[in-house]
Amino acid sequence: MTIVLIGPPAAGKTRVGKRLAKRLGLAFVDTDAVVVAQHGPIPGIFAELGEPQFRMLERTAVAEALVEPGVVSLGGGAVLDPDTRTDLAGATVVLLTVSPEAIASRIANAKRPLVTDLESWKRLVAKRADLYASLADYTADTSTSSIDTIVEQIASWIEEGQR
Repeated sequence: MTIVLIGPPAAGKTRVGKRLAKRLGLAFVDTDAVVVAQHGPIPGIFAELGEPQFRMLERTAVAEALVEPGVVSLGGGAVLDPDTRTDLAGATVVLLTVSPEAIASRIANAKRPLVTDLESWKRLVAKRADLYASLADYTADTSTSSIDTIVEQIASWIEEGQR
């Protein structure tokens, strides 16, 4: 079984993904972490090589991560790639959402190339919201619930046959 977490930057995909994988006894892969391990910090890749080159590196990491069963956390923009969207058809896709009010503290000191402040985050989410929703089999909001509560909700949904 492959469970893929998608959603906007700072929605909690990595934190939820790690705990969900542990809860379900599955391997965990964070595709952003794979890119960083292989090519260096993402802001540096954006600055030196540009977004198109980053997206190519990201696409490779996503394709490799989706080969094995497990929980996979995708970077916020990974779903922009048509091949990635096609690959997601064979996985269970969980969308993590978060409110602007909850996100402000999460992005305050983060180094994200496409999110420099709350307004840029809102614009990015507005552009991608319909795409995220169209790919999701299940949606969980991370604005106010604890990570453990969110993980239990997702795990229960999966264990109950994804109804």
